[in-house]
Amino acid sequence: MFCVQLAVLALDAVGRHDLPEDEDSWRSALRALTLDFADDAPWQLIQTDRKHPAFLQPPDPGGQKWTPVATPDALDMLITSRNHDIKREIARRPEPQDWIFALVSLQTMEGYGGKDSYGIARMNGGSSSRAMIALAPAREGSVEVDPSAWWARDLRTLLTRRSGIAGLTLLWLYPWGDGPGLDLDRLDPMFIEVCRRIRLSQAGDRITAERSTSKAARVAAKEAKGNTGDPWAPVHKTEHKSFTLGEQDWSHEVLVRLLYGGDWKVPDLALPQPGEEAAPLVLIAEAFARGNSKTDGFRSRLVPVPKAMVKAGLFGTKPVSVAAEVQEDIDAIETALRDGLSLIAAEGDRKKRGKPHYARAQPARDAYRHAVDQLFFPELWLRASAKVDADFTLMRREFLTALAAIARREFDIASSAIPCASLFRPRAEARSRDALERGIAKVLQPFQQQDAQDA
Repeated sequence: MFCVQLAVLALDAVGRHDLPEDEDSWRSALRALTLDFADDAPWQLIQTDRKHPAFLQPPDPGGQKWTPVATPDALDMLITSRNHDIKREIARRPEPQDWIFALVSLQTMEGYGGKDSYGIARMNGGSSSRAMIALAPAREGSVEVDPSAWWARDLRTLLTRRSGIAGLTLLWLYPWGDGPGLDLDRLDPMFIEVCRRIRLSQAGDRITAERSTSKAARVAAKEAKGNTGDPWAPVHKTEHKSFTLGEQDWSHEVLVRLLYGGDWKVPDLALPQPGEEAAPLVLIAEAFARGNSKTDGFRSRLVPVPKAMVKAGLFGTKPVSVAAEVQEDIDAIETALRDGLSLIAAEGDRKKRGKPHYARAQPARDAYRHAVDQLFFPELWLRASAKVDADFTLMRREFLTALAAIARREFDIASSAIPCASLFRPRAEARSRDALERGIAKVLQPFQQQDAQDA
């Protein structure tokens, strides 16, 4: 995201909508964003005059208390007090690029980090995260993302919607005092922010850093709730807030809710562009999983998208309805699994069964959902491409059969681990197996009836 934003701003600053292929053109475009700095200070990793900006490092306003930072990984976004689990400050021989990566990660992705340590504007609150959903070109004949083609695609797409710089761009250029943050209305929609006061210095051949706090967020955008015009961010249509992954993962339920549920606006860069009908694409969803004063790591999911789906309309009305039908099939078989396993916990007594007994089935249900999660999108693409009802019916039957096999497998794994009095276990296991099979048979019954009619 950083490289795309920077390239868009640079090319727009010199009025170019094509992609230069030479170093001098890119250098001139980048310098057009920093015309007030003939010495290129904003592009230097280390600037000895702290009253001047350095790369992703705003000028030192003076009078601040600075804390040493020994290594790039000490600037890491991870919040942890368990140094035995996730070690920090181990990058004792860093290269300059390690500091660059750390600065980009921190300044453009970080959330709230405690008193006077504010997060970025492009997320809905300090405990949120900056989410990205996008389509990316895949290498021909594979599902591997082509990073260069992805960058160029996003860059060209965004440049077609630009007509000149529309506000402040690189926020590390400007003095950062202790007053209110910058008004969001003053910023170009593609602005690159800095959320922390950081300065790098060099002693001999070793680079170190210092950090300081601030009395306010760099950008005064709390009311925006993360809705800053970020072209990768899903935004709620009525609440006008950006999506927060929280402690979830990119399950198919989350993606379906965002892409097909109707409540969220699909990000601009997740929409197929003209001319991509014959191109292999990958749907990418990424974010840091964050909670209250903790992080759960980087979450990423890649979903290959067939050419036929791009051509037919990835977000048309048919995929929306089919997605709901696929989820209904998943839920129906899961219900059969739940009802079967809960009977073991209830010692085979259906009248006795209640919430505590259903809860005993949850680990198996989670394992079932994890397994079927990998089947969801291939099934969605397959059904959405069906041309006749007969094809659709066959696809659905095969999918339900596969779901039933997964449910039976998870039933077998979980049944012996569910507590049950030994006196009642034979009855409980017999009735639970019967309940599972009855539930599966009920879901498959329409297909069996069709077989009888065809016979």
